[in-house]
Amino acid sequence: MKIVSMMILAVIFLAALVLVGCGNRAVHQHAMAPLSEMPKEVQQSGRRLQEAYQFAVANREIADEIPCYCGCAGMGHTSSYDCYVAGVDENGVIQFDPHAQYCSICLDITHDTMRLMDAGKSTADIYTQIEADYARFGPPTLKVAEGES
Repeated sequence: MKIVSMMILAVIFLAALVLVGCGNRAVHQHAMAPLSEMPKEVQQSGRRLQEAYQFAVANREIADEIPCYCGCAGMGHTSSYDCYVAGVDENGVIQFDPHAQYCSICLDITHDTMRLMDAGKSTADIYTQIEADYARFGPPTLKVAEGES
């Protein structure tokens, strides 16, 4: 009888772990691009990477205003958006940049941007917070105003 009781407790414990794991999916209060539109490598990665790419694609207007501090300015990046998207072709097809797949700073900046956006912060407030938290890692990506070189 003692073994049966232990087995029942073990099954209940495992079921609870599964249910808790299923309940930990983040509920976003911002747009997210469909995972099916992401590169295969992203689709096969963990949720953190998937969500960062999905966010950047669906929220270009904010991702394009937030700098990155990982050193990717040397790669020609001008914003956090560029860590995920290399460009959009003439047919509107997104050309993804694989850079963020290998950069924890990019992912951290994007997840902090999502969290702050969900908290109702303005783009200016998000920019200020990201700058305060990440400037120590390196120079920011900077947009060049039209007409400047």
